Amino acid sequence: MLITFEGIDCCGKSTQIKLLCEYFEKMKVDYILLREPGNTPISEQIREMLLQKKYMDMSSLTELLLFSASRAQLVEKIISPALKDNKIVICDRFYDSTVAYQGYGRGINLDDINNINRISTNGLIPDITFLINISVETSFKRSEIRKGESPDRMELSGIEFFNKVANGYLEIANNNPNRFIVIDGESDPEIVFNHLVKHI
Repeated sequence: MLITFEGIDCCGKSTQIKLLCEYFEKMKVDYILLREPGNTPISEQIREMLLQKKYMDMSSLTELLLFSASRAQLVEKIISPALKDNKIVICDRFYDSTVAYQGYGRGINLDDINNINRISTNGLIPDITFLINISVETSFKRSEIRKGESPDRMELSGIEFFNKVANGYLEIANNNPNRFIVIDGESDPEIVFNHLVKHI
């Protein structure tokens, strides 16, 4: 099973993923935890490039193709082999992030993105996707109180961009009701997790 987590920055994905990993360990479930972009040497190099503020002039198309290149490496080298070994794969972001951020956020043609996503994943589709939904205002408030972290290149895109991304996520979820579970991320983390684990 491939379980993916989506949502705008500071939505609580990391907290819910940590709780799910603890749950799987308690249940003695064989799983691996991944993040996008990252987890392979090539993907980590791409991640560093994507997030560095010195590349603020990166074009939207370049951004899209770099995310997709990182994903292609991750799917081929780690995700597909793990699924063949009957492991559960938890991934912090997957191709829905590309649709939301580069499609709805940056304005790149959605059909083009869907084609690139299909190629980069070799047609792999998550079994279940949790969208932790919060308002952009909540996202920005939470980002302000994170302990002294400097915002990365993506986080500097501005409130208008993140409103487009947040609305895009909801549209993606509406278009994929059999796969997406939308959870209110404004609630207490334990309430969010109880909702999430029922679906697992």
